Amino acid sequence: MTGLLSEETAPDSNFSVPLSVLPALARKHQVPGAQLAIHHNGKTVAQQVGELEFRAGRRVSAEAAFPAGSITKCFTATVAMMLVADGDVDPDAPAGDCLPELGRLGAVISLRHLLSHTSGLADVSGAEDLSMPLRRYVAGQASREQLVLMPGTGFSYSNPGYAAAGLLIETITGMPWAEAVESILLRPLGIEPAFVGLPGTKPASRPVATGHSVNVGMGRTRPASQSPMSAIAPAGALAVSATDLVRLGRMHVDGGVPLLLPAADAALMRQPVPCADPFGLADGWGMGFAVYRQETADWAGHDGNADGTSCYLRIDPSGGWVVALTSNANTGAGLWRDLMAELAGAGVPLTAPRAPAPAHGGPRTSPPAGCAGWYANGDAQYVVTAGANGSVQLSIDGENSVPLTFHEELTFSVHDPSSGRRVFGGKFVRDPATRRVTGIQVGGRLACRQPFRHAAAPASRRLASAG
Repeated sequence: MTGLLSEETAPDSNFSVPLSVLPALARKHQVPGAQLAIHHNGKTVAQQVGELEFRAGRRVSAEAAFPAGSITKCFTATVAMMLVADGDVDPDAPAGDCLPELGRLGAVISLRHLLSHTSGLADVSGAEDLSMPLRRYVAGQASREQLVLMPGTGFSYSNPGYAAAGLLIETITGMPWAEAVESILLRPLGIEPAFVGLPGTKPASRPVATGHSVNVGMGRTRPASQSPMSAIAPAGALAVSATDLVRLGRMHVDGGVPLLLPAADAALMRQPVPCADPFGLADGWGMGFAVYRQETADWAGHDGNADGTSCYLRIDPSGGWVVALTSNANTGAGLWRDLMAELAGAGVPLTAPRAPAPAHGGPRTSPPAGCAGWYANGDAQYVVTAGANGSVQLSIDGENSVPLTFHEELTFSVHDPSSGRRVFGGKFVRDPATRRVTGIQVGGRLACRQPFRHAAAPASRRLASAG
């Protein structure tokens, strides 16, 4: 498929990745199939390994699409920014001007908030019916008014926020989200569209990888079906190849693709929003991309996990690098960590992000006073309990409690039984005026303290009092 980008897939003299690296790492992490693509100095190198489905005999090809999970958000944000560049929407205007479904929240939430996860909208907890139409889902989320923070005051990762951004695209273009993404972005980039878990879209004309749940300890690999996601399709319904991700990334290197998105608007997508602190996920967040601070330059990108797939995109605008990995197993995260080390040794200036909390004990502190209690992000419930011996434990949605080890600046780590290591868990949040613990941040999501179970989030009450 042709597009606006010319393709040249030849070895780049500035870096050399051994051909044995990807197959060896896939075997190590029991990943059935994977793709790697690296772009630099106008050239792209790509490699693929393994099977689309475990022991099904269908080999991974360069054009095979992998369910990309949350990397879909980068495509949704790009289309939204293309509309901004065309003057169809003001990123700082109230989103309610285009989205009456947001109700009175539309007066305080903007497109900038939605794309940078600073809208305050709670995240999907798993209790929602994600097969409902996008418009009805957005209206339902807004009517609950369970903001976890006031819009524009902080970061909390939100799939419903991107559902709203997708609905805004539908409203402005007059097309369903999938059709708008296909016609406005995918086909101009030369990407053959493939969607998963989205009824009403045409079956993909390219091979699509099956996700897998892998239990390394037991040596067990099982296929995973993609869940229906009509309600949050703009947040996670795309399937793409590693070379497709490179095509998207090239909109941010070597002058970009100004016929689609001017360089200044592309830069906004990776320019950190001042109030967006995605603690534990990245070092900053722009209007569509996470920001990872490296020794030589800031990289932009996103991680994506669908049902049994793990995909990664990283972009260095100043150095002209784009790196993309797709894999069809939950263990692809380990493959990615090892791959970054191999790439760094081969001359690609990409390193693993800094751990936000000590991995091996490190300086320990006492639990913050008053941290025990109930916290909520939407329907997700976090219960923190304090023992008589000074121990503190955390349970999420009724799962078994895990003990927390505290470090500086209210951060905490937990023991990972699979590796035997102590890994980052999250941090508590204090009100700067009262110094009272008001929230807990885990996986980039902020859960607010509740006076009792199922109470409304504090930010919602503040919004109500503000009228």
